[in-house]
Order: sequence, then structure tokens, then C-alpha cells
Amino acid sequence: MNAIKRNIPNIITLANLFCGLCAIIFAFQGNLQLASFCIFAGAFFDFFDGLAARLLKVTGELGKQLDSMADMVTFGVAPGMILFQLIYYSQTLSFFQSAYKDPNLFPAILSFLLPIFSAIRLAKFNIDPKQTTSFIGLPTPALAIFIAAIPLINTDLFPLFIDLRFLISLSIILPLLLIMKIPLFSLKFSKEESMMSSLNIFRITLISASLILLFVFQFAAIPFIVILYLTLSIVNNFIK
Repeated sequence: MNAIKRNIPNIITLANLFCGLCAIIFAFQGNLQLASFCIFAGAFFDFFDGLAARLLKVTGELGKQLDSMADMVTFGVAPGMILFQLIYYSQTLSFFQSAYKDPNLFPAILSFLLPIFSAIRLAKFNIDPKQTTSFIGLPTPALAIFIAAIPLINTDLFPLFIDLRFLISLSIILPLLLIMKIPLFSLKFSKEESMMSSLNIFRITLISASLILLFVFQFAAIPFIVILYLTLSIVNNFIK
């Protein structure tokens, strides 16, 4: 029984990995919406594996390493493949299959910066003891849901999200945000902090604004929520 209890968080982590693998397959098939839903499901499992570990009071190096490997697939490789197909589609109005000599491959390959820099970000996270209550650089799940939201957005209302220049900009800017030394606050509330501390006010503001934006704009709100998170974190750094 103890062995089962000890491995419940790891099983949830493996569910996250499974979602990432499915997302990659669907992205290659050109089914970007289903790939996006798989990433969102992976983010759900990623949240609950840590919660389960805390509730069950289970810790271990295996879980930490397994979590990073799953995150690399679900929040690094999978969104990279979605962005690859989005960039390719914005040029050709079709999804990439197997023509490696295709001249439209070059800008699409820029999307590979996402998994490359995600690997760097996750490796740094594992060896940095300062990132237990906050983050240095954009967390990989935030990048992943930013990209995963794009195929689910009504592009008739928001045509920017299928613009080639915009997508190429994302493939450069988002990976850089992963490794930039910008302190970003965590959404975890601490019992040691006053509920009216500036940090908690920023957390409550982000959560409240996110709920309103999601209600009004649905999936189109997600990229703006990520931008709001970055903005509030930067403002919080200035008033510390």
C-alpha cells in the first residue's frame, strides 16, 4: 500500500507525459485543436501531481526528474510542434507532412527554439534552489498554454494569431522569456504572508482578471493572461 501511495504523484506525472505524446501525434496530423486540448489536459495533470505529492507528503528525486521530463515533452516539444505547423500553414494553407526540401520549412523551423530553450529552462529550474516559491523566467506551462490557445481562437475575430510575422515573433520572443532572469511570482499563497500584502494583491488581481477575460474572450484570453502575468510580476519587482 505504501508503494502505491508513494507512486500516485508519479502516475499523475506519467499521465501528463502521455498527454504530451498524444499532442505531438495530433500536431503532426494537422489536428491542432486536439493537440491543444491534450496540452491543456497535461497542464491539469501537472498541477495535480504536485498537489498530490504535498497532500500525501511524498517527496523524492525520482518524482522531480520525472516531472521535468514530462514537462519537456508536454510543454516544450508539443507546443513547438503546434507552432511549427501554424507557421507552415500561414505560408502554404496546408500542414507539413514529409517534404524535407520544402522551401517553406525555414521559418517554421524557428519554432524548434521552444523545445530547445524549454530544456535549458527546466534544467536550470532543477538545480536552482531559489525557485521554490517564485520563478526566474517564464514557466514552461505558461508558454505551452499560450501556444496551445492559438488553434482554439476564432481567427475571424482575432486575425493577428495567424499572421506569419506574429507567429515568427512568438517563436523568438517566448523562448527568450524562458531563460531571462526575470523574477516572476508564484500563484501559491503562503500562510506566512498577509492576505493584503502587495504580492497577494497582485495574485488576486491576476486570478480575478483571468476569470473575467476567459468568460468574455474564451481561449483568446489566454495569451493576454500570460502577458498580464508577466506585467504584474515586473511591477511587483519594482515595488519590492
